[in-house]
Order: sequence, then structure tokens, then C-alpha cells
Amino acid sequence: MKTSYRFIIALLFTALAFNGCEKDLLDTNPYGAIGSQAMWTSESLADLGVLGVYQVLRNDYTGLNMWYFDQEGFVGMNRAATALTDGNVTAGDGLFSNFWRQHYEGIRRANDAILNLQENAPLTPEKKGRLVAEVKFLRAWFYYNLNQVYKGVPVYLEPVALEDANRGRETEAAVWQTVITDLTECINDPNLPNFYAKGNKDFGRASKAAAYALRGKAYMWMKDYAKAEADLRKVGELGPTIYQGDYEKLFKAANEQHPEMIFSVQNIGVSGLGSNTQWYLGSRVSFGSCWNNYLPHPDFVESFEKKNGAVFNWEDFLPGYNAMTPAQRVVFFLRDGLTATEISNFTKAGADMSKYLPAGNEARIKAVYDDRDPRLKKLIITPYAPYVGALGVADQTYTLRWPFRNNAAAPFDIRTDTNDKFYYLWRKWVYDGATETPARNYGPIDQPLLRYADVVLLLAEAINEQGFSQEAVTLVNSVRKRAGVVELQSSDASAPTYVASQVAMRERIRNERRWELCLEGINLFDEMRWGTWKEKKFTTGNGIKQIHGVLTSPYSWRGDYIYKWAVPQVEIERNSNLVQNENWDN
Repeated sequence: MKTSYRFIIALLFTALAFNGCEKDLLDTNPYGAIGSQAMWTSESLADLGVLGVYQVLRNDYTGLNMWYFDQEGFVGMNRAATALTDGNVTAGDGLFSNFWRQHYEGIRRANDAILNLQENAPLTPEKKGRLVAEVKFLRAWFYYNLNQVYKGVPVYLEPVALEDANRGRETEAAVWQTVITDLTECINDPNLPNFYAKGNKDFGRASKAAAYALRGKAYMWMKDYAKAEADLRKVGELGPTIYQGDYEKLFKAANEQHPEMIFSVQNIGVSGLGSNTQWYLGSRVSFGSCWNNYLPHPDFVESFEKKNGAVFNWEDFLPGYNAMTPAQRVVFFLRDGLTATEISNFTKAGADMSKYLPAGNEARIKAVYDDRDPRLKKLIITPYAPYVGALGVADQTYTLRWPFRNNAAAPFDIRTDTNDKFYYLWRKWVYDGATETPARNYGPIDQPLLRYADVVLLLAEAINEQGFSQEAVTLVNSVRKRAGVVELQSSDASAPTYVASQVAMRERIRNERRWELCLEGINLFDEMRWGTWKEKKFTTGNGIKQIHGVLTSPYSWRGDYIYKWAVPQVEIERNSNLVQNENWDN
């Protein structure tokens, strides 16, 4: 049963209907009646006003669909080229303007709420303190996200009339300090709870654990690793824990309020109030007939270790694979029992059909994925793996085979919007069968924004950046153990899991974050924070590609300056005091 907090959000959403989203960013007459002084004259109205700030998390780039950015990072890909990856992005691109607009909408609402809670709302001091702390956390979240990509933005900490919203950009360091200040005030407020347990009617609201986690993440961007370490350690003292069950089940409805989930977008199975991951990540055999717009990148899949912790290498399974061209390698991914026509077509396309096994091809390639980190097959539908989808309103098992055959009867192949190409498909955030979600555009499972595994791996990173330590190894192992992966160690140098230096541990931690946290809106920003986006995403010859490596569309690196996103052109035209990031004027 969903909590009353979520149902209030639902009622608020219905009432607001996003009225404020199209208004000027810092207008003092926001979201319908919410925000006017009259809105804050009773306790119930003040509650709704605060929930109006939370409601901004339901925008694409502020919370609800932050998972999208993994497609721009290392782990995923859009099956159509995007402005960031095709090298043609400009300051006028909608990604930049929408990201800016949606976050400043949240800041505008937060500033209005903080002022009115303090000056107009008839609340007890205790409740007033808690609500102000919650809103300051949300404001810090919005500024945190903005500063990750723009590296310095205008700072407004009070309601500002549109004609006065003309401040220049603060430095990146100054914006981080704004985030730190807001979160410190949250942490210091005695009325903000440490953490909300499963079933609490206020589960999903900001807490001290969330504030410590976000402040620790900000310190990681600032490279103040000692302060990050202190904050990230504190999170674990306040209630969050690592889920000890099956990794895949952590992201199912039964565990959506597990203590590993520190802060999340609250979804319910009501139109417009749930996730739409099914729509964009699922396939045509997922309930609702979905689009598979976003796909796992083959480089990401190949990064997953073998079960014993060794680095994956195709040669260990298919000798000669690495020397073959992508077109030749297609042979290894073909289904058993090809027809003469299919064999002829693949031969003409360049596949080395001398290596085809008419009755064992599927088993041979399936073994490659069976001997891997168990998270791989729980995150991704790999070749010849089953997926329980929907046939009308009934569950039906499908299998990812190549080439696709539109069979009228079992065994059924997974049908996609890309049947002429062979791509990996996401399993994470795609609902099983015909009953887990009421429709393709409003799944009921919460979307995590802060998860304790993220905190644990960041803590390991903060410790390691101050010098190699066995404690960092132990922390990473707490995540690997849950995943069912062989643990790292620093005693047997001949073992594949041996790690005994800061540099080696750094790469281990980064890979763990890529695998563990994929599709949670973290990877792109991690790669930007580490300065690895170019080397991981834009390697020579990389691009949108099929499982076997055949390229569909190449990526193009526009220049190192895209580590700082363009200030939206529309905002510069509106505010002459805004200075563009370097190299975006051409």
C-alpha cells in the first residue's frame, strides 16, 4: 500500500497540472495559487506548498528521468544519434535549456516556500523547522545538478521578480559553497529526522541521511576527500543499509522502501504519476508495446568481469574473435538452424560462416554471458536469454535471438523497433509480464536518486583518493558480495581479484560504480567528474553499434570544452549578465 505522502503528491499533481513549468523562471507568481502569500495561510496549504517543491522532481531532468543521462555516458546509447554524441551540439540545444529551466523552476519554488514558511505559515516551530530544512535540501539538489554541468550558475536564495532576475554567474566554487551551506543547515536542524523507515507515512521526504549523502557527493566534486569521507561515513550511522538479497529484486516493488533507498522519486500506478522507463527501455513484447529507444552499449557489456573476477576477454571463449572484423564476428551470434537463404544473406554481409555451428551456435555464445558478473544478466537481456513479457494480458516468455523471426507460435523471439539490427536490451526498470505495471507510461516502482550502495562506493573512493587502504577494499566488497561476485583482496598477487595500489583500486571503484549504479542517472556525471567521459565514450571508431561491433552511427567528440555545458542561448538572450562557457560561441 502506498503511503499517504504519495497520494498527497498525486492530488497536488492533478491540481497543479504543471501550471508553473512554462512560466518565467523566477517569477513570484508561480504554480497556480501555490506560492502566493494566500497559499501559506493554513497548515494544510503550507503542506501543499512544500509538496509543490517536491513535485518538481517529477520533471525529466530533475529526478524522474535522470536515468536518461546514462545513455549519454559510458553505459548506454540512444539508438539514434544525440546532439552530445554526434558532435553537432550547440548552445541552443533543448537539452541545455530544459535542464536549466527545470532546475530553476525548482529553485524558484524552493525560494518562495522558504520565505513564506518563515514569515506566513501558521506552524509550530518544530514543523516549520522541518519543512524549511526539507526545502533547503531540495534547493541544494537543484543547485548541485546545475553545477555538475554548467560549472557556475546564478545564485538566487530569495524570490526574485522577473525584471530583477539578471544576476551573473557565480563561480563553480561559490555554487558548491551554496550547496554545502543549505545542506549544513538541514543537518543542523534538530527537527529534520535522521531517516524514514519503510512504511512511514513520510517515506520519500528529505532526511539527515539524504543531506549527508548529498553533501558528501558535493565534496567529492570539490575533491575535498577528507570532508567527503566524514559525511559519507555519517550516512551509514543514520539508518541506511545494503540490501542483502538478490540484486535484481532490489528494484522490484517489494523492496522499493528498503533502507538502501535514501531518497527517491515517489511513483504510483496512476497516469502521470509513475515512471515511464517501460516505454523507452522496453521492447515491443513488453507490456504496452514499447520502443527500446535506449540501449546498453556493447563496450559497457564487455566491461563486466568474469565470475572469478578476471577481466573479460572474448579470446577466452572464442579464440580468434579479436582479430576478426565486426562483420565477420556476426557468425557467433546467429541462431541455430539457419535457413539456406539466411546463410546466404549473412555470407554476403561478410560473416565468416565457416565458424557457424548449425546445432550449437546458441549454446556457444550463451556460455560467454553465463560466466560473468551476475549483475550483467540481471541488468541486460543478453543473446539467447529469456525475458518474460506480455502477450495481450497474459505473461509470455520471449528470447533474444538473431536473426529475428516473426513466429506465429512458440518459441517466440523478442520483437523490437530495431528488428533489422542486433542490440542488447535493458532488463533493469523494464517490468516483467502483464501485471507489474498498469501501462507503459506509469510504472509504480520508485526511482532512486540517492542509494546507499552509491554512498558506500563513494566512501571507498574518498578513502582511496587519500591513499590506498584495505578499508576501501572492504567497502567495495560489501557491494560485490551482495552481487554474488568474487571479492577483491590484496594478499595473493596471482589472483584476478588482487588489488594493492591506489591506481588499481581507483579503476576497480570506477567500474563498480558503472556496473552497480547503471540507469540511475549517475554514470555520465561520474565520467565528467573523473574526466573520463572522452576516453570511455568517444574512443576511436566508437559509436552506436550492435552486439557484435558492427557500427550503426559513429560518435564525434566536439572538444574538451563540452565537459562544461553551454549556458542556454535563450537564457543569455534574456539576461545580458550571463557569460557563456568558453568555446560555445562558435
